[in-house]
Amino acid sequence: MNSRRQLFQFKSIHTSIAIAFSCLIVAMTVLLTFNSYRLSEEAVTDNAKTYTEQLIDQVNTNIETYLDNMVSISDLAISNSDLEKAALLTDITSPESVELSDEIGKFFRSVVRSREDIATILYVGANGNTISDRDQAGFKPVDDLRGQDWYLSATDAGGKVVISSSHVQHIYLREYRWVVSISRQLGEAGQPGSGVLMVDLNLNVINNLCKQIELGNRGYVFILDPSGDLIYHPQQQLLYSRLKYEAITTLLDAKDSSIPIKDNDDRKIYTIRTNEFGWKVIGVTYTDELVGNKQEIRTTSVLAGILFLIVALSISIFLSYRLTNPIKRLESLMKKVEKGDFNTRVEVESTDEIGKLSRSFNLMIGKIKDLMGQILQEQEMKRISELKAMQAQIHPHFLYNTLDSIIWMAEMGKMAEVVKMTSALAKLFRSSISKGDELVPVAVELEHIHNYLTIQNIRYKNKFTYSIEVDPSIYESKTLKLVLQPLIENAIYHGLKQQAVIGHITITGRRENGDIVLQVTDDGVGMSEEQLMALEDKLRKREEGKGVGLENVNNRIRLYFGESYGLDIISELDEGTTVTLRIPEIR
Repeated sequence: MNSRRQLFQFKSIHTSIAIAFSCLIVAMTVLLTFNSYRLSEEAVTDNAKTYTEQLIDQVNTNIETYLDNMVSISDLAISNSDLEKAALLTDITSPESVELSDEIGKFFRSVVRSREDIATILYVGANGNTISDRDQAGFKPVDDLRGQDWYLSATDAGGKVVISSSHVQHIYLREYRWVVSISRQLGEAGQPGSGVLMVDLNLNVINNLCKQIELGNRGYVFILDPSGDLIYHPQQQLLYSRLKYEAITTLLDAKDSSIPIKDNDDRKIYTIRTNEFGWKVIGVTYTDELVGNKQEIRTTSVLAGILFLIVALSISIFLSYRLTNPIKRLESLMKKVEKGDFNTRVEVESTDEIGKLSRSFNLMIGKIKDLMGQILQEQEMKRISELKAMQAQIHPHFLYNTLDSIIWMAEMGKMAEVVKMTSALAKLFRSSISKGDELVPVAVELEHIHNYLTIQNIRYKNKFTYSIEVDPSIYESKTLKLVLQPLIENAIYHGLKQQAVIGHITITGRRENGDIVLQVTDDGVGMSEEQLMALEDKLRKREEGKGVGLENVNNRIRLYFGESYGLDIISELDEGTTVTLRIPEIR
């Protein structure tokens, strides 16, 4: 959970705001681009569908008008008075019948000549008379003609107009034509004067009406009769050979509308219109062609989206920079304050939240600076007071011990030693209070130690010897007053005083890595490991103001020079002790 939370955390507000703006803009751009493309596609698709419906309506109207005209022609022919007379004659070979047939044939021919879309006009009477627009035509036998669909359909319709589907017509010998037949019964079936008039229509007009309609690259128009037979289809032979499929049953049951049908991998839209004769004029369009410029719309939408995205991202980056730049400037100033520059101030350029934050920052830095100055001043005063208090502790302690020794020697009558010790004591105090400074040259400290050792050597005669081996090059370096005396005093009292043999104290000094290292070594009784650890623990605790020995010296050094300086002790039982004092080199 933590790793997932860290995944969405960024190192800067600028990045967070920029990414937040960018994600929002990208999401909105994708949504708007998709909606724009979808709405454009739907609008173009709807327009294409509307246009297709209008075309199919026009084709349907044209075909309906054309059929109305053809029915009118059949009405004109069947209402011919000579035709009625010829139908009533029983002897079709009589001169009167022959004359009437000739007149009717002339009339039929005049009609056919006036209309190129009429293939033929034929009348077959119940009396066996057969009349057509053709002069001396070779007909099939009358019984064959009466057995054809157009004749039977007309007799079944009882005087109503019957329009057949497209078919191959064979009424003349050695002639086969692809036509649509309009047939109608004259009189009542089985009664004298009855017969059937047929007008065969060429498919050219219907073909031309359908072919001139362009529904994309692959779209087409076809026509069904009420029974589902094809009147026209541009790929009629493929349908008959079952190489192409049309959902005719679905289309027959459908009302006038646009219905989508999937054919294998193709998606088609069938636009259906039904005319007064029951014919269904059907327009087929492929959905992928409804939007002819679909790719162009997609490309335009994507380019517009990319352009909008670039502009929006640029604006978001600019705004995020404007919003976060004052914060980043404030952050850089805070880093300066972290480094100790409390003179830093922010220029307040606005009255908004950033401006208020800047003013608060300036007030805070000012207060921190005042508090830091106050704390430094208090610490300095405290340090000086502690140093003076520690140094003051040394004088009465040493003075008490020395005077005690002088009194003891005076009581013993050792006047020469009393004089020598008193003289050394005077020199000791004169060197320790020189100019009242806290820091003195190493040479002065060594002179002080020499006088101190003189006094102690008189007090503890035949107890120890000493030697001072300090590099003369560090004589002028500075050290705190009275830092070696407690170390030597500790070596005498705790190291040499307890043993029966004469001990030796060695004071050394050298320069090491830019520091001054002073060492006091004795060959006394030393300390056990437990005693050494207890002493080191006491030095680490820095029990201020307690005692005048090693702790006092260690605390003074650390207060003055820092925690990296002070005392280090090495001791081994019955072997001796070495106390190392380290301070920075100050000239």
